[in-house]
Amino acid sequence: MDKVVFSILVDNVSGVLSRISGLFSRRGYNIDSLTVGVTADPRFSRITVVTRGDESILEQIEKQLNKLVDVLDIKRLQPETSICRELVLVKLKADVHEREAVFAMVNVFRAKVVDVSRESVMVELIGNHSKINAFIDLLEGYEILELARTGVTGLSRGTFDVKMYDEEGNLVDYGFQ
Repeated sequence: MDKVVFSILVDNVSGVLSRISGLFSRRGYNIDSLTVGVTADPRFSRITVVTRGDESILEQIEKQLNKLVDVLDIKRLQPETSICRELVLVKLKADVHEREAVFAMVNVFRAKVVDVSRESVMVELIGNHSKINAFIDLLEGYEILELARTGVTGLSRGTFDVKMYDEEGNLVDYGFQ
């Protein structure tokens, strides 16, 4: 089974997320990760979905998504032509004696300590899926008090496939190559 990241540009209206997630659940497709956020243009949102399946299932998902009224564009984000990241916040039990080792790990992974209390340290890390997993694996000797992970979000590199819309919602060709 292949893992794929879909970047879906949609109208920023209520119910879009429900219709997209409903499409997945009705057809028995699993969502590994789902993120949603408004774009630079508040009329539109970008939904990033990570899912798995063989090529015929992935093609079917893409075709079904294209049929939804509020879906304006769908891209498969390929690893070699896109940037995908996720964020994790981890709160560790770490007293004064354990902090030095935690800070060393934070430096190696280029993470940030975002909060320190008497008995805990909160770390923020942004990176690709494997970097996040490697960091979490190294925390095995520490007690993780809480962990929150955003899921994958991403964009394709360059300008060759950028879709832009005017005020009336018409696709505009800005000549991006």
